[in-house]
Amino acid sequence: MPEAGSPLALFDAPPAKPKPHLLTANNRDLNRGGARKIYTWTLPAWVVTLPDGRRVNTCPEAGVCARLCYATAPTSSYRRLPNVLASHQQNLAMVLDTPRDWERWMTEELRQPRFRDAVVRVHDAGDFFSDPYTEAWLRIMRSAPRTRFYAYTKAVDRFARIVAPAKPDNFEYTLSLGGREDHLIDLQTQRHADVFPTTERLEAAGYLDQAASDLLAVSPDVVRVGMAANPNPITRKRQGPHTFGELQADRDARLAAKRRRHSPSEATPEPNHTP
Repeated sequence: MPEAGSPLALFDAPPAKPKPHLLTANNRDLNRGGARKIYTWTLPAWVVTLPDGRRVNTCPEAGVCARLCYATAPTSSYRRLPNVLASHQQNLAMVLDTPRDWERWMTEELRQPRFRDAVVRVHDAGDFFSDPYTEAWLRIMRSAPRTRFYAYTKAVDRFARIVAPAKPDNFEYTLSLGGREDHLIDLQTQRHADVFPTTERLEAAGYLDQAASDLLAVSPDVVRVGMAANPNPITRKRQGPHTFGELQADRDARLAAKRRRHSPSEATPEPNHTP
């Protein structure tokens, strides 16, 4: 093999795909009911320390959700099982270190027959953490028109700038409350999701319960999507009787009041969180 930096190194074969399958279909919670298999792409959630010591925030718009997310709970298989965590970290390393190869591997994988008329959820943990990463996913989606993609995201501004103006026809997304950009969401017209402490509160607020199928969240006729609170007792206690949206609205109001105290002349508009 030619040494690094030699002219012959330019003709080396591209790196091999680091694992056989980038997309998995082993999330039973998404596949409840068994009517349709849902493939997933997963990143480790929130602030991640990779094996080489790098710290990466895969959910930069996260707000109150960071401490309440199922993927960050101590009992979550995403954190508790070493092989699961290692797989998610490997996914993130591919995106960071070999983004062009990762995009090529994903595009090639989606050409396989099993993805024809299949459904892919982009991120059952993690989020669209940068503009280039988001743009890469849009190219991937356009390369696989027979596959249906969907996602929840707190990257409200990024999606308004990059995704909404040129959304692929085979992609649907739901804006998720509990993030630092909640105030940018029009709760009357934009499809969004909130996490409720009980199913009763969810139904009383007029939200559609996605417990029957995760795919209900991307129906074009649905604006309000509700989810029941994480059953983990630690996160359930932290959430208390409030929704993610209510907790974030309260935090936003307290931060706005603090800014006004330090800058009396600065007028800070209050976020609109009335469902």
